[in-house]
Amino acid sequence: MAGSPITLTRPQARAIAVRAPLLTAARPAGLLPLVDHLGSLQIEHTAYVAPTAHVVAWSRLGRSYDPAELDDAVVSGDLVEFLMRLVPARDMALYRAEMANWPGDEPLREWQEDGAEWLAANDDCRLDILARLTDEGPTAASDFPDTTIVPWRSSGWTNDKNVNAVLAMMVRRGEVAVAGREGQAVLYDLAERVYPDDPVPALEVARTARAARFLSAMGIARSGGQQDPREPLVINEIGVPARIEGLRGIWRVDPTYLTDAPFLPRAALLSPLDRLVFDRKRTAELFDFDYKLEMYTPKDKRRWGYWAMPVLYGDELVGKLDAQTDRDAGRLRVHALHWDVDPSRAMMDAVQHEIDDLAAWLGVRRSDG
Repeated sequence: MAGSPITLTRPQARAIAVRAPLLTAARPAGLLPLVDHLGSLQIEHTAYVAPTAHVVAWSRLGRSYDPAELDDAVVSGDLVEFLMRLVPARDMALYRAEMANWPGDEPLREWQEDGAEWLAANDDCRLDILARLTDEGPTAASDFPDTTIVPWRSSGWTNDKNVNAVLAMMVRRGEVAVAGREGQAVLYDLAERVYPDDPVPALEVARTARAARFLSAMGIARSGGQQDPREPLVINEIGVPARIEGLRGIWRVDPTYLTDAPFLPRAALLSPLDRLVFDRKRTAELFDFDYKLEMYTPKDKRRWGYWAMPVLYGDELVGKLDAQTDRDAGRLRVHALHWDVDPSRAMMDAVQHEIDDLAAWLGVRRSDG
């Protein structure tokens, strides 16, 4: 959508950023409408409080949300796992367009060329996986024999994880897909058995549609350079161009949120991986909120806690909650509530109510200190 940029105040921009991911008092109708709007739920099994997909759903739906609903949606095929996200099945055709373009747009980057060459060198392993899945159906990664010729090399935890690396590339190529899980073990199957058989649009059509879905879920975003590689990296032609007072550069806004509809504020406790805060640069710019996930930070260097949950109040991020679910003791242990602002009585009461609601939803008692 072309045109001269509109101008937004910082509070106006924040209100859009909060309204879009459904964090106002106008709660969504249910789990599937929620995920359909957000576009995906990230999978992260760390259960310091609860797995992040469940926390994201609870933060929107409240204690009426039953985690079994998410499991049922996966089993029924309404949601599909792709690159550690649960995606509405109807969107998979958009991702499949990108899969058909693997390893990427020309000219390829060095790492893309290296990956394609490595997979080609291990094509016998890829064919062995396809043959086994064809005959036996869903199979755990650990059950595939390692028939690679050239080992996978990296500087991280994937070093020498040969079969896992082959499977990861086959997922990105659209040959295999995650078909389910047994505990922490991922089961793979042929992609044609997992993904809906919907027509796959042309690549640019798919990219435009994904960018529009992304902006609808975010409300407002930078024109390019999103910090999650699974998201559209460029949204230059989507939405309305905007300048935000006090910030440099051009942003894009979904015009759906440029209305006079009243903003209905509430308090919310967020997963550290919530859409609202996942892009830390955007969070700092829009909300002036200093935050990082400290689970990988040495304990003596943490400021807010292992899995500190950002605290939203209205259109402001006002603090971090350091809490932990102790299942054995049946407790939600609230270690600290770190305020970034001088809280009013109304703010404190609303946040305390959310902590109580979190404990009730978890089915445990709250314990402070």
